Amino acid sequence: MASVVTAERLSKTFRVKVRDPGLAGAFRALVRPRYRDVHAVRDVTFRIDPGEIVAFLGPNGAGKTTTLKMLAGLLYPTSGGVEVAGFTPWSGGPAFKRRIALVLGNRQQLVWDLPPEETFLLNQAIYDIGATDYRERLAELVTLLELGDVLDKPVRQLSLGERMKCELSASLLHRPPLLFLDEPTLGLDVTAQEA
Repeated sequence: MASVVTAERLSKTFRVKVRDPGLAGAFRALVRPRYRDVHAVRDVTFRIDPGEIVAFLGPNGAGKTTTLKMLAGLLYPTSGGVEVAGFTPWSGGPAFKRRIALVLGNRQQLVWDLPPEETFLLNQAIYDIGATDYRERLAELVTLLELGDVLDKPVRQLSLGERMKCELSASLLHRPPLLFLDEPTLGLDVTAQEA
């Protein structure tokens, strides 16, 4: 059986500007910028087989989010290779994007001034989900995550936990075979985490 995710010697290095404090430091950085390399991910190799549930554990700054972003095609690796669901993530196009979902605890796809149901309708159009399938899937997610009271409230009025449940729902509407979660329990109470 072929792996769904394969990462071979995956590395990501960011080049960041170094600046001394104060006005003089700001001026020096403008005239003669200095840089340093930050190695976010170093030489990571792993495989994930169909049906497996895998978690990355590590301290802040260990490269977990960077790795997920490379798996989802949001970042190019500095070196190494990745294959996800038979695609190279950053060149897989729409066919690849239909096979995955990425929920980032610190980013949102929900529109701040609109209710979550508007984002859900947008995702219905983007992923070409038929009306009947959309209604059934949404009803299932609303029941499972207890979203009935929040669908028509502007996102800015929702608690962090309610927003995270809506983010998860928006990502699951198209039923992706692969789901990448970064800090998925951020803001969720124990009951929601068990769902």
